[in-house]
Amino acid sequence: MTRQSIYLDHNASAPLLPEAREALVAALDLVGNPSSVHAQGRALRGLIDNARAQVAKLAGAERDQVVFTGSATEAITQAIVGGAKAFGVDAIVVSAGDHAAVLKAAEATGLPVKKVGLDADGLIKVEEIAAAVASADTVGMRLLVAVHLVNNETGVIQPVDRIEMLVGPSPHYLFVDAVQAFGKVELEFASRAPDMMAVSGHKIGGPAGIGALLMKGHADQVRLIPGGGQESGRRGGTENTAVIAGFGAAAEAFPTRFYDANTTELVHLAEDGMRAVAPDLIVFGEKADRIGNVSNFAVPGIKNSVAMMGLDLAGLSVSSGSACSSGKVGPSHVLDAMGVPAALGECAMRVSFGWSSTKADVEAYLKGFSEVVGRHRARHGVAA
Repeated sequence: MTRQSIYLDHNASAPLLPEAREALVAALDLVGNPSSVHAQGRALRGLIDNARAQVAKLAGAERDQVVFTGSATEAITQAIVGGAKAFGVDAIVVSAGDHAAVLKAAEATGLPVKKVGLDADGLIKVEEIAAAVASADTVGMRLLVAVHLVNNETGVIQPVDRIEMLVGPSPHYLFVDAVQAFGKVELEFASRAPDMMAVSGHKIGGPAGIGALLMKGHADQVRLIPGGGQESGRRGGTENTAVIAGFGAAAEAFPTRFYDANTTELVHLAEDGMRAVAPDLIVFGEKADRIGNVSNFAVPGIKNSVAMMGLDLAGLSVSSGSACSSGKVGPSHVLDAMGVPAALGECAMRVSFGWSSTKADVEAYLKGFSEVVGRHRARHGVAA
């Protein structure tokens, strides 16, 4: 019999916050186009303006720096593909641990792409970015550097402050994928060096299908969808007011809800509990600073495809890494970049907690994890 479902995949998508649901449903009852000047249009425009202020506050941005997009992937693509064209750059620099949305967008520019590595702890090798910048300066090339602030698989917090010091004062441009950081660490976009930054709605308990690109004033000409002049001409297409309103409500409610859940404690309980069952447990990136809601780990010899099936049958929803890989369960490009052997990478799984997570969830997960490990030991004649 399948047990009650326990959701431990918040890094893929957080459950919809009640506040976001309420705002979304209320907006669905309104009719009109937010670009219209009549009363109905002005009412919708008011909801968008309010949501823009809510998202800006959480991002430490000015209201006019927030451009709503159809997803974080769209925001990332606008920043990289649109930025490459608008800024007239000669090459793109990314990290080997970036999300597929960043890597694919870089490829789509048709420009040379320099991929810098990760160290064994999952940290971007800043010295390789420094070398790329120095080399570009020598020959008069202009770069667009695109990096992530928090790794979606390992939770490792990247040394973006050091990268800002390299790129900020230079003629090069910096884009930061802050999707997994938004609402969990201070972004302070307005006062920091990045030219552009992407955030997402469904990672913080907002609806799916909404993201935002934060843009400094000098980046206002960065376009992907020209359209009819919406979003101050920076992103065409009639705004989806309902999901924007839900995004704004989530941005306002999420910080308190997330803090109250105390996910850092839940991660510690989960990792300590797993080690009690499997002393050979390996936690990837644990020597680096990590965001306090995710654990990426492996028990050598237990493939993630087998473990995840057992956990799913027990009503426990976990993942093997990024959810944006066509639903595949397989080796992670992030772990590969960290030098993790392929055989061990095939054992990697991720549990991620969020605003709705509880200690009872951890207890249920540890029970299921113990059963999975126990079955593996029995099958292979390994003593407990």
